[in-house]
Parts: sequence; C-alpha cells; structure tokens
Amino acid sequence: MGGRGTFASGNQVAYRYETVGTIAGVKVLEPTNKTGSWKLPEEAHSSNAYILLNKEGEFKVYREYDSEHHLKLEIAYHVEPKLDKSGSKVLHIHTYDKNFNRSKARPLTDSEYSKYKKYFKGVKK
Repeated sequence: MGGRGTFASGNQVAYRYETVGTIAGVKVLEPTNKTGSWKLPEEAHSSNAYILLNKEGEFKVYREYDSEHHLKLEIAYHVEPKLDKSGSKVLHIHTYDKNFNRSKARPLTDSEYSKYKKYFKGVKK
C-alpha cells in the first residue's frame, strides 16, 4: 500500500502496512514502522476499506476506497476542535475528491452512524 497514485498507476512500492485482524470483514492495518506515523494509505491495493486502531486497540480511522482504489471517505475519532470545543474525541467524517482534496470535518448523520457503528471498537457515542 503505497503513496498517492503509485498503486493506481501501476507503480509497485514496498508495503508499509500489515493486516493485523479484521472487524466486520474489514481489514485492520498497522504500519510496519511502529515508531512512525499511524495513518492509513490514500490508496487500496485489494480492499475497498481499511480500519486503523490506536495503540490501545480502539477505533481511530476507517477509510473507504472507490473502484479505482482511491480514497473516497474517511471516518475518524479524535479531538476535532471545530466540532467539539471541549477537547473530547468526536466521530466525524471527511469525503475526498479524485485529486485527494478533503472536505471539512462534519459529524456523522444518524444514518451514517448506523451504517458504520460496527467498526467503532471502543468508541462511546
């Protein structure tokens, strides 16, 4: 799982993630470099979604990809001051266009929460 445009354009790069489990059929990834940044790839090799847990094993990020392996949406659980000024973690969603431009964070709708809640290990609504 490489960087932006590498897999989708046919350029193979070394894997930077490993599958460490699944949640409701979605692969849970961890970076192979455990001391580096804990993020998910912008592109998918074979799956249409990935999950990243934090180091305590709780939900951190869910990313969903389109048929061309590009990132199309991201649900995250962390402090987002523009949505919650208390400093508490908040579930929120971003969408991405074909140029990897990300939308502003917004809270999940009730429908989105119902659809994705099975992935939110350790999240308190």
